[in-house]
Amino acid sequence: MPRSSSIAPSESRFSHRLEVLQQLAQDVLVYAGKQGASACEVDVSVGFGQSVTVRCGEVETIEYNRDKGIAVSVYLGQRKGQASTSDFSPTAWRETVDAALNIARFTAADPCAGLPDLELLAIDTGSLPDLDLYHPWLLSVEAAVELARRCEQAAFAVSPQISNSEGATVSIQEGQFISANSLGFMGGYPSSRHYLSCSVIAGKNENMQRDDWYSTARDPSAIGSPESIGEIAAQRAVSRLAARKVKTCRVPVVFEAPLASSLIGSFVHAVSGGSLYRKTSFLVDSLGKRIFSRKMQISERPHLPRGLASSYFDSDGVATHDREVLVDGRLQGYFLSAYSARKLGMQSTGNAGGCHNLIVHPGKRGLQGLLRKMGRGLLVTELLGQGVNYVTGDYSRGAAGYWIEGGEIVHPVEGITIAGNLRDMFRNVAAVGNDVLVRGSKQVGSLLIEKMKVAGD
Repeated sequence: MPRSSSIAPSESRFSHRLEVLQQLAQDVLVYAGKQGASACEVDVSVGFGQSVTVRCGEVETIEYNRDKGIAVSVYLGQRKGQASTSDFSPTAWRETVDAALNIARFTAADPCAGLPDLELLAIDTGSLPDLDLYHPWLLSVEAAVELARRCEQAAFAVSPQISNSEGATVSIQEGQFISANSLGFMGGYPSSRHYLSCSVIAGKNENMQRDDWYSTARDPSAIGSPESIGEIAAQRAVSRLAARKVKTCRVPVVFEAPLASSLIGSFVHAVSGGSLYRKTSFLVDSLGKRIFSRKMQISERPHLPRGLASSYFDSDGVATHDREVLVDGRLQGYFLSAYSARKLGMQSTGNAGGCHNLIVHPGKRGLQGLLRKMGRGLLVTELLGQGVNYVTGDYSRGAAGYWIEGGEIVHPVEGITIAGNLRDMFRNVAAVGNDVLVRGSKQVGSLLIEKMKVAGD
């Protein structure tokens, strides 16, 4: 892939320099205080993007976005009001602060409302290493079109069975922000995230299958080559031709790495503050308890260079820290914001806005090794629907993938449902693969679950 430019943020591809955002944030805080706010927090951001999609060799869409915004939260004691604007003019942001104050005056007091405790804030991040999150991609539309065409052409070259394309897309997204509050916290930085994707269709008439592949990274030089992405998308689509159902059974199931992250996402949701204090989670009061098999170890690493979910602080301004979330399957900590922590009588874990680079420690086997260990069962490569009940843990999703016999793929499978309970599924993780795929805030290889119900014919 083309390497990123070494352009400095101060040379600014953005509509407003970081120093301007800092001054805007400071002005908002000062004004809110003068208008009677007992506390205030503000986020000021700017960003832009470019997206190009080619379908069957022709340019289908070229999209640009340029965004900016100011989001204000004010407090009148324990009453909170929020408002936002995309207008940076003094008149607009002052009216936004006034609107937030008016909302706060009519809001019921909440004893848990307010800014985080001062000692938790990321007041001094100067001693921390550069997270290296900003890598601008100086890619013209013409060059983006060429990359997308190469990606799609590589897919069509895989097999004459590739009959159509849903397109290849090259996307550039860059932004910078400042977060600040009236306790003295102010922080922010530029960041980037780019991706290249391809989706194709194999077969004709009644025997058609689609599949896709994509690569995403902070630095465009870390994105897979357009040829490799197109080839993988095509190979996956062709391998699904002549898919059929299987008879209803209870068998081991392997969740391929791209889907395994959704299981970890379900775990994060169930042990996050909002679910816990509302008691809408099957994992209420699970701290210190073994909720996964002993094979599961999960670490949170917020300060990984170029990490897709790296940050010095969360959206409350609370400092982030390395920590162990699961040790031998035992839960060591929840995911809490300042507000949810107060609701639970606990301390913020620096997770307002989500988790930061959750790493599921890989095992020794790749995907093929997991299939051999499984012997007979189902490899799931696609999930359909939203059948997860977080109150009970019941799990039921439409699925597609491959039937496995003797540790080898026998035929593709579609039109089935897999079902179980997340509590049992977590405890029955028999192995974690080392085929880790980094696409977001969770890094995990394929997961082997000992038994699930597969509903087919």
